[in-house]
Amino acid sequence: NATGSAMGQASDIDILKALNARFIHNFITNDVASHDAMLHPRFLYINAAGRRIERAPYLVGWATGFDPDVIPYWDTRDERIDVFGDMALVRSANKYVEVAPGAETVGMAAYTDVYVRDGGTWLCAQAQITGVASEHWPSDATIVSVYLKGVKQG
Repeated sequence: NATGSAMGQASDIDILKALNARFIHNFITNDVASHDAMLHPRFLYINAAGRRIERAPYLVGWATGFDPDVIPYWDTRDERIDVFGDMALVRSANKYVEVAPGAETVGMAAYTDVYVRDGGTWLCAQAQITGVASEHWPSDATIVSVYLKGVKQG
């Protein structure tokens, strides 16, 4: 029945939106336990330089990956989620301000997280990130969430 499928898909999208928000919150708060629970056992991270990082070393880095004094501004924007049966793509971008002695950098990165439904639960199987040239930055109108000094706003 088409209505049941559409409702099921909407429910999946709601779940994946919540998982995307949790993924970001876990990063901002360096919450390894919560993040570990949402990753597939065969999870792989591909960083902006193209390096493949396996699950265990990825989680080690997760514990100290965010410092609110170094990254006082972080937002998530342009969220796009597509479900393909038991696989889903969660795509979004993060704008950030990074402060180093004597310099402030504003940048943006786009990411694609691949989720698989395993035993009825959505788990992230792969995360991949890439830098975004300023001429391709999604507008502020697409902002989903904002963190200032590690604290979620609104």
